[in-house]
Amino acid sequence: MPRRQWVDEEDVARRLDAMSLKEKVTLLTGGDAWTLTPVAAAGLASLALSDGPVGPRGTSFGGDTPPALLFPSPSSLSAAWDEDTAYDAGRLMGLKAREMGIHVLLAPTVNLHRTPLGGRHFECYSEDPLLTTRTAVGFINGVQSTGVAATVKHFVGNDSETERMTYDARIDEKTLRETYLPPFEAAVREAGAWVVIAAYNSVNGTTMTENTELLTGVLKEEWGFDGVVVSDWQAARSTEASALAGLDLVMPGPDGPWGAALLTAVEEGRVPEDVIDDKVRRILRLAARVGALDGLDTPETEPVPDDVRSRIRDLAVRGSVLLRNDGMLPLRPDTLRKVALIGPNAVRFALQGGGSAHVTPEHVVTPLEGLRQALGDDVEITVHQGAFPHATLLPLDGDTATDPVTGEPGARLEYRTADGTLLSEEHKAPAPHWFPLILADEVDELVVRTRLTLRESGTHRLSVLGPGHITLHVPGHEPQTHEQLQEDHDIGSLLLYPPSHTFGFPAAQGDTEVVVRFRPQRHLPYPITLLGLGYDTPHGTDEEELAAAVTAAADADAVVLMVGSDAHTEAESVDRTTLALRGRQDELVERVCAANPRTVVVVNAGAPFLLPWADRPAALLWSWFPGQEGAAAIADVLTGTEPGGRLPTTFPAAESDVPVLSTRPVHGALDYAEGELIGYRGYEAAGTAPLFPFGHGLSYTTWDYQDFVVTGDMERGLTIRVTVRNSGERAGREVVQAYLEPADGSEPPRLIGFAPIDAGPSEAVIATVAVPPRALAVRSGEGWVPRPGAHILRVGRSVSDIRLTAAVPRPA
Repeated sequence: MPRRQWVDEEDVARRLDAMSLKEKVTLLTGGDAWTLTPVAAAGLASLALSDGPVGPRGTSFGGDTPPALLFPSPSSLSAAWDEDTAYDAGRLMGLKAREMGIHVLLAPTVNLHRTPLGGRHFECYSEDPLLTTRTAVGFINGVQSTGVAATVKHFVGNDSETERMTYDARIDEKTLRETYLPPFEAAVREAGAWVVIAAYNSVNGTTMTENTELLTGVLKEEWGFDGVVVSDWQAARSTEASALAGLDLVMPGPDGPWGAALLTAVEEGRVPEDVIDDKVRRILRLAARVGALDGLDTPETEPVPDDVRSRIRDLAVRGSVLLRNDGMLPLRPDTLRKVALIGPNAVRFALQGGGSAHVTPEHVVTPLEGLRQALGDDVEITVHQGAFPHATLLPLDGDTATDPVTGEPGARLEYRTADGTLLSEEHKAPAPHWFPLILADEVDELVVRTRLTLRESGTHRLSVLGPGHITLHVPGHEPQTHEQLQEDHDIGSLLLYPPSHTFGFPAAQGDTEVVVRFRPQRHLPYPITLLGLGYDTPHGTDEEELAAAVTAAADADAVVLMVGSDAHTEAESVDRTTLALRGRQDELVERVCAANPRTVVVVNAGAPFLLPWADRPAALLWSWFPGQEGAAAIADVLTGTEPGGRLPTTFPAAESDVPVLSTRPVHGALDYAEGELIGYRGYEAAGTAPLFPFGHGLSYTTWDYQDFVVTGDMERGLTIRVTVRNSGERAGREVVQAYLEPADGSEPPRLIGFAPIDAGPSEAVIATVAVPPRALAVRSGEGWVPRPGAHILRVGRSVSDIRLTAAVPRPA
């Protein structure tokens, strides 16, 4: 049965009866972008919602968000292959949300890794529905144990970002039921999630906010969901159709397609009032669960623990995947005199991906700080960037930029008319960007003035984010101009992936005042814009910096080389167009490894990339986007802490090998013609060997799979007991994985269960994998039946590293 907090339905009914029709309808659209309108007559306080998947950000978005805890990305969390670890992460986020006054956390994202090019790949758990399901169930239970609602998203078929507002995901019933719906179903039926987000896209011809078959027929009636279905932000586009389909709440507010139009539709009988009552009842039920109704006790939970930073650090360690190790790791500080820390991500470490999940971290450990703490003061560490692949610059910081009027960190922003008349001005603190900037009709130009403190002479770089015409004025130089337009009129694209241009200007060390004149792009469907400034200090040419890195590598006892991506490369609202690392990162790895064979490469990215040099370094560690404590976690693993991660997705050797690559709809349709053959199932079906298989990950010890016993059958479910011995000299962690395959090889193997274990040196442990009947079933008509025919059970360390096999018992 679903795990739900008990609600007094009679109390909910009394509160519903106390509300007027107008109050009911008003409640069904957000009061603003992040809160609901309070209703005094019902004793309902304002419910507060917050992104998201890497920790609660709070009820704001953009440059003015307050600092908060930043957790590892969901792809890192799922790499732990451990429901208990997911629970711990969810509970910590829930505790932080309660501390911040948040009632609803907009997470987890349970869409699948259908293609590695998906822009929100880092925000999703896995290419496999079972691993996604178990991680999500643990996370939801953790969040809701604190009295904060978890929100399962995006229901359903939002597995890529290109044309996400409008594309039609065409998914056959079998594929939908067996591959894409199971994580949502378990989130509702097993974990008892309190909120579900309806996605932007359509499924089989009907947009999800109007999809009666899925929202009402499947989610509410078949699965028994008694919580709130909320639209993704601006996904609701109709009044009657969405209201009658099963959508309960439109976000953001206060504007939208419901409001007065829905009130009129009810008064005229086009939408029955009992439909409205059901939606309000669901919101009141949610309010009861999160403690937002007067007269009810607030759920009791402890405060955020004092050691939360060390717990976040441990989560990042659990997700770190050791892909290769030729005996280089762990590093021994007593054998090292000098270490070269090299690479673009060593200097500009990527904590998280881009988009609505973004959090301003309250604390950050840099790679240099993490490594210095782990190696000690006796080891010299040199730092060299080596390559410059980033498409954007780091935001201006308070040490570099100050308001020329007040002297405060940041800049002075002026609003001017077409003839230059000053309408108003304000101070702006340093931020990735300033949003929203309200564009009154008379505003023609935004003028930014800031005093830059330049700490060295050379060619400095200043970037400007935002759609419009830009003129940069630097004392002693001719003005520079550039025009950049927002081609996609989706406001989400403006927020999450604004156009950017970088200017270069020579200047001597000292203070200089620069002026940016910005004429924002007009004729967009919203009277707001976004503006941001970035800055980078002078540096050599790409070749000079690369050569310097190679020289430093040759002079070191060991090299830690960090490459990867960032929140611009991997972001909501835009899919990637290639799996290749940006810039000259591949060349950097090749040349550094040639200069020093004692090189460890750390890849700091949320999704797979091509690694043509994977056999060159002495060790290869995948860190994902590991959150605010991630650099310390990496240093822990490099110096001996057991890497806990296994790949939750397949890493390809070439783009041509990927079963599903393209994310671009054809004539508005995204055809899921591959059926279930995504990820490792697609590789197995095609007989293609990936670079690193699903489930792969090394330990600092070795493991012997000795025997296993299987009880049960395909109808009743299976219990698999595997004896695994730690045959090494140190304690370690292993993930025992169980795959099912037809005996005749007619279908590729599928993951049916797994069990993480810990064992000391020479210790033997029995890992128990419980497989419910549903994991062994196929969809048939309106129900589920056991998979027909004989099957083989394969147990091992990954889908490609199978250690034991046995026939699955047939029913008696």
